[in-house]
Amino acid sequence: MKVLAISGSLRRDSHNTALLRAAAELVPPPVELEIFDGLKAVEPYDEDDDVGAGPDGARRLRDAMASADAILIATPEYNSSIPGQLKNAIDWASRPFATAALRNKPAAVIGASTGMFGAVWAQAELRKVLGAMGARVIEAELPVAHAADLWDGEQLKLEPNQSEQLEEILSQLVASAEPAVALA
Repeated sequence: MKVLAISGSLRRDSHNTALLRAAAELVPPPVELEIFDGLKAVEPYDEDDDVGAGPDGARRLRDAMASADAILIATPEYNSSIPGQLKNAIDWASRPFATAALRNKPAAVIGASTGMFGAVWAQAELRKVLGAMGARVIEAELPVAHAADLWDGEQLKLEPNQSEQLEEILSQLVASAEPAVALA
C-alpha cells in the first residue's frame, strides 16, 4: 500500500515537510509513504491548459495521486487558510470531477506552524475542500504548534502525545484505504 504525502510548504527547511518525514517513520510495514517533491512545479490552474493530461507539473501531480492508495497532506497556515500553491495543486487534482485523481481516495490532513494554533484553520479549510472534490477525508487533525521549538535542524521532535495522534491518523488512513487495495 502506498500513501502519497504532500507538503503544502515550498520552503527547503519546511516544518510541514519534516512532519511528513516523521509520519514516514511511523507508518507500519508494508505501507510505503512517498513524499511528493513537485509542488513548486505545478503550473497555475487555467482551464484553457487543462486538455489531455495537462501540463507537465500538473500531470506529475495527478499521476502521483492516481497511483497512490491514500493521500496525506501537511499544510502550513497562510493568512488563516491554505497556501496558494497547495490550493492550486488541489484544483488541478479535482478535474475532471468524474475521474479526478482524488475522487473517492482516502485523505488525511495534518499541519505545523510556528504559531500557537498549529495550522488548525488551514487544516479545517483543506478538509472542506478535499471533501467537496470527492475525497474520503479522515475527520481528524494534528495541530503541531510552535514547530520551531520542536525543530532540531533536520527534523521535528514531536511530543509523545503528538506522535500518538499522528500514528492514530495514519492508522485510520491506512484502514480507510485497505478495502480498495484488497479489490485491486
